[in-house]
Amino acid sequence: MNRRELLYLAACAALALAISRPAGAQTKAGPKPPEDKPFAEHFIALQLSDSDPKKQRLVLSVASNLQKAYGQDKIAIEVVTFGPGIDLLRDTSENRSLVDSLITQGIRFDVCGNTLDTIERETGTRPKINPHAIEVQVGVGQLLILSESGYTVVRP
Repeated sequence: MNRRELLYLAACAALALAISRPAGAQTKAGPKPPEDKPFAEHFIALQLSDSDPKKQRLVLSVASNLQKAYGQDKIAIEVVTFGPGIDLLRDTSENRSLVDSLITQGIRFDVCGNTLDTIERETGTRPKINPHAIEVQVGVGQLLILSESGYTVVRP
């Protein structure tokens, strides 16, 4: 078994442990479900900060598999992209149709506004992003907010 396979297995084990906790185990009051997920019992934030297509597909696969395993109404999934990870949400991404499909299934995709501002400042052009993505001011800050709200943050 090579290093990549071991890392993948370790990430899967960590994810399984994280989502096996009872709802509310992370905070005393429990997380507040998003308005569009009032029956959610599990709360996962997936971090993507790499432009590697394999990592992008892994994040999308994890999101899809979690949705299938727990049901669309029972899990709230938010994919937070920042730095090179925003490539997943570029308008021309090879994964655009899969991202759009997951969005229609209730999975949220966030893009870091600071990253977009930096790219615009350096290149003179703001990247064209999937119009269904939600721009947040600070990607890492969004992960912090989600974590403090009871979400389990996972970096596949």
